[in-house]
Amino acid sequence: MTEEAKYSVIGRRDGVEFRAYEAHVLVSVTVPGSFESAPSNGFYPLVRYISGENRGGEKIAMTAPVFHVAESDSAHTISFVLPRDTSAAPSPARSDLTTHQIPANTVAAVKFSGGWREDRVKRREQELHRSLASMNVRETGDVMFARYDPPWKPGILRRNEVLIPVDLATIPEL
Repeated sequence: MTEEAKYSVIGRRDGVEFRAYEAHVLVSVTVPGSFESAPSNGFYPLVRYISGENRGGEKIAMTAPVFHVAESDSAHTISFVLPRDTSAAPSPARSDLTTHQIPANTVAAVKFSGGWREDRVKRREQELHRSLASMNVRETGDVMFARYDPPWKPGILRRNEVLIPVDLATIPEL
């Protein structure tokens, strides 16, 4: 079974799940392209990294989800979470890849299934922004999109999420 980024659910309200993520390490690449093409453009350099194309020649297990941050309409950062048992992330062999420690944080999440069309995903993002605003929850970071399943899995069975970092102190009593 594929290891997933570790978090605990703090609570749920109005279709929003609040989570406390443990600190973790990401390997990331920023790629050009549209919202829909960027995940494929970024996936292969990251797969090569975990397949041993890194300064240590170390093979690293695949994890889930694949994170996606839209930096602009034409630049996107795609990231893999490294397994918890990775003692030290090997340096990337490619200059366009980076590894970085993400501290423990709190996020608001909404889950959805299906395909990854931009209009569909952005609609979920807007719904989450509206829900957080109605609860007076303060957003503290960039919107992240998460994909848990391979592209060959039927759309209706795919697990996707929109995640927004939030200020724990502003989350209403759940």
